[in-house]
Amino acid sequence: MNGTAARFLRLGVSLAGLVTLGWVLTGQAARPAEHGIPLPTDWSHHHLVFSRPGSAEQAARVSEDPRYWQQMYRREQRLALPAHLADIEGAGGRFSRVVRAKNSKQLHRDWFQDIGPNASAGAGNYPAKYSFSSKTANCGTATTPDYVVYSTGLAGSATQASIVAYDNLYSGCGGTVPSVYWAYNTSGTSSGAVLTSPVPSLDGSQIAFAQTDGAGAGTVVLLKWKASTTDTVRSPTSLIASGSYPACTAPCMATFALETRSHAFTNDTASSVFVDYSGDTAWVGDNFGFLHKFHPFFNGTPAEVSNAQWPAQVSPGLQPLGNAVFDIGSGNVFVVGIKDGTLYRVNSTTAAVTTSGQLDHAISLGGPIVNSTNGVVYVFAADDGSLACGTPLGTADCAGVYQLPTNFAAGSTGTEAVVGTATVGGLPQPQPLYDGFFDNNYIRSTNATGNLYVCGNTGLNATLYQVPIQNGVMSAGVALSALATGASRLACSPVTDVSDPGATAGSAATEHVFVGVQGNSTTCGGSGCVQSLIDTPWQASTTFAVGQEILVEGPDPAVRDIDVVIAATGTSGTTQPIWGSTPGTIRVDNGVTWLSQGNPNIPLTSWAASHAYPPGGRILDGNGNVEVATTAGTSGSGAPTWATTPGLTTAEGPDTLVWTNAGAAPMIGLPAGGGSSGIIIDNTVGSGVLAGTSQIYFTTQGNECGTLGGDGCAVQASQSGLN
Repeated sequence: MNGTAARFLRLGVSLAGLVTLGWVLTGQAARPAEHGIPLPTDWSHHHLVFSRPGSAEQAARVSEDPRYWQQMYRREQRLALPAHLADIEGAGGRFSRVVRAKNSKQLHRDWFQDIGPNASAGAGNYPAKYSFSSKTANCGTATTPDYVVYSTGLAGSATQASIVAYDNLYSGCGGTVPSVYWAYNTSGTSSGAVLTSPVPSLDGSQIAFAQTDGAGAGTVVLLKWKASTTDTVRSPTSLIASGSYPACTAPCMATFALETRSHAFTNDTASSVFVDYSGDTAWVGDNFGFLHKFHPFFNGTPAEVSNAQWPAQVSPGLQPLGNAVFDIGSGNVFVVGIKDGTLYRVNSTTAAVTTSGQLDHAISLGGPIVNSTNGVVYVFAADDGSLACGTPLGTADCAGVYQLPTNFAAGSTGTEAVVGTATVGGLPQPQPLYDGFFDNNYIRSTNATGNLYVCGNTGLNATLYQVPIQNGVMSAGVALSALATGASRLACSPVTDVSDPGATAGSAATEHVFVGVQGNSTTCGGSGCVQSLIDTPWQASTTFAVGQEILVEGPDPAVRDIDVVIAATGTSGTTQPIWGSTPGTIRVDNGVTWLSQGNPNIPLTSWAASHAYPPGGRILDGNGNVEVATTAGTSGSGAPTWATTPGLTTAEGPDTLVWTNAGAAPMIGLPAGGGSSGIIIDNTVGSGVLAGTSQIYFTTQGNECGTLGGDGCAVQASQSGLN
């Protein structure tokens, strides 16, 4: 085991007792790792989550998994500026933090890189970000710079990388931002393409992924990378599998052919490698329904476990498997059958398989999410086969999220929360329902209470839903915002939630959800788009700032509203107010005064001349703010000069129409051709740190890079409100 990984695992074990309880159960920042810990962020961190332990037993159990500590540091810690840059920023030099206008209608794209013609990580796949310290953001000049890895989805060749990494990532870094760190053609002699998500080793020195070759045979690849000053996407280093891995000199790789029990070659186009860091064991499914187990993996000489149990035939019908997720708490691996729509529970030792009832009657690509702390699994079904949705009711199937315990019985279907309509009449199969994600309330709760966000309505217009969860019990999904218009039935990406940990003690943290939609977007002029919606919750006895917005439940439990702070003389009250449902409603909440912006699912219109506006009428002004008509009237012949502070008014027109500024539009967007891949978050940081270190990363699904716009893009964009 390498030194960094060993130290990290010893840290986890040492904190499993009273120190663990003292920190974990109270949510306080950790003290033992003063220099931070390494922070990989990849697809697996989206599928294995940990709500806050509520008991000593839970704390001891989850503390054995390094991903738990990574999640805690990612959400609780702030990055510090490297010492050699601190003086420059403190002096107001060129590394000073860039503050962007809060009222911008679009996210800011810091950079984008051409990764090849029609290149993309894939609709349900993710890039992988690696930071060598949770407390320091490192530029390309550092001994160990932070880097991000993108699979291109293209067959590797001498002129096309199959996988590429960038360093010098942040706008506050000098030189070229970003720079190609390394780029490889990993196809060997078989024109292989990486159609899954990459996963870094704990120390960041290796990358693992599944690859498919030109003949349709799958391999698992382990890659030892080496920084290069000559590699580019169009001129990568070509690698051939080494028989001496890991003793080979970097850059080098090892490959393992995926085979059935009878040694027939099988492919893998949908199952990313999942690594159990604590046990140095990897899991991956294939297209013939077999689950493969590797041990050792990153540490020692990697090898596939091949015996009477492994590889395990999970799907008896030889159906393809999606992403597999190992849960250290139950000792099981959870994986969904792509075509049969069932959830499989596989004992990680004996390979015994337990099969749920059929959950999805369409193609299942979302993959399960496991909450290891509370012992539950969430499965995302594009079509539940229920005929319980539609207009009139009962004429269509529903899209739904299923929740099952990690020890579910054979044939179980758990409980379902509906998130829109799946099929209507004779329309074709719905779009996939990719995985959603939880808000900070859920992650920080000890009883699985909070919200899950998912892009549903798979048979109609893509719509962002909130699924409330109270004490582990889901309610029906609530439509928050239509993400697309028209009848094109376009798919969304997975959903990512980001909460800013940089807020001072006792103040509210700003929170957003991010999701990509393939086209007809409501916020990017009808094109493909990455969209961000505010989902900050109300909090008791908390300091809120003027202009800060929250997402609340109004008098109708099936409706959500955005409220904005228009005055702040103290903290919020001890109990949540009863929110008004009419835009312009004012609520005094102890030392905080709120103004209702209205339902984010009702589209905003632009201001129009000589138009009669009723009380509560809403428009989007030229500054990107929502204006609410608090006194009815008719607009004038020309747009007025709008008040820019929430709560201030603008009067206009022949009969004194009065508008009240209700804050920035809650949904903003960034054009992304064809939508986006899965979105990963960068370090969540507060003010006063290296510019550009609070970001999201993804690839476009369409082509907008290159001199003729015919290539796919790798993108870094600012987190709205966190930039």
